[in-house]
Amino acid sequence: MDYSSSLDTAFRIDEHGWLRGVARVPSPNADERPPGCAPSLVVVHGISLPPGEFGGPWIDRLFTNTLPADAHEYFATIDKLRVSAHALVRRDGEIRQYVPFTRRAWHAGESSWCGRQRCNDFSIGIELEGTDEMPYEEAQYAALVRLIAALRLAYPTLRDAEVVGHSDIAPGRKTDPGPVFDWIRLRRELTAADRGR
Repeated sequence: MDYSSSLDTAFRIDEHGWLRGVARVPSPNADERPPGCAPSLVVVHGISLPPGEFGGPWIDRLFTNTLPADAHEYFATIDKLRVSAHALVRRDGEIRQYVPFTRRAWHAGESSWCGRQRCNDFSIGIELEGTDEMPYEEAQYAALVRLIAALRLAYPTLRDAEVVGHSDIAPGRKTDPGPVFDWIRLRRELTAADRGR
């Protein structure tokens, strides 16, 4: 499949695994993938900090281990977590990147997909700013499709890779991106991108 026609030239991933033209907020919560383990799965998450609130610096602060426990009562329950995602798509469609796609982000936790354990080893984690109950924004779907198209162009092992939710790889433990996430729409738009439209 030719993904290049669905992307503008500025929206590409460089040889170091960074997406051009987006904000970079490097996270220390990452390491190298196991030898010979290329990304072959995309995992969609949902996040809001504090829960149900959008905007602000808190997701960046969580992923960089600088979340102040006293800024909100909920933060005291998570400020010691050491987590990250490769990228975040904000409500307005802005993309922020925390971990190069070539490295392992700490987004999945205890997880498995198709009999394979430790999904962090072989997946790309993308957070959408949102909640399980509130519909995601038009701009977020557009940015997510664009980002996945860029990943498929950059990494051949992702060309036919499945795109799943955190709830799919950690059922019973995680529920995001939630029942309001429109999987039918995402798959339709990815198919259109695959065809170079």
